[in-house]
Amino acid sequence: MSTIAKCFAFSASHIIGGLPPEHPCGRMHGHNYEVEVILQSAELDAVGFVRDYHELSALKEFIDTKLDHNHLNEVLGHDKTTSEVLSKWLYGWCKARWPEVTAVRVCETPRTWAEYRP
Repeated sequence: MSTIAKCFAFSASHIIGGLPPEHPCGRMHGHNYEVEVILQSAELDAVGFVRDYHELSALKEFIDTKLDHNHLNEVLGHDKTTSEVLSKWLYGWCKARWPEVTAVRVCETPRTWAEYRP
């Protein structure tokens, strides 16, 4: 099994709904997010790739257009804007384009991350 990954970055604000008023994440705040998409395949293509990294630039374009410097509550259309929810949402977008996708990881700080892997 061969595995590849590529990282992307964006900045966005959000408010996580359902938290007590004193919780800092219940207030408007932002993060410098990192997104890592992970792909695996037992077979390599004719060139020797799991997937050409260049093809993954479509995710960068999507992130830059849809997420970067936006308010995640507005983008997702609800107040469940945790890294867990975001990683699953991005996984769905990626999996629809690249069947080799096995997971998406979202980091909201250098020391915290959430990963969606079905």
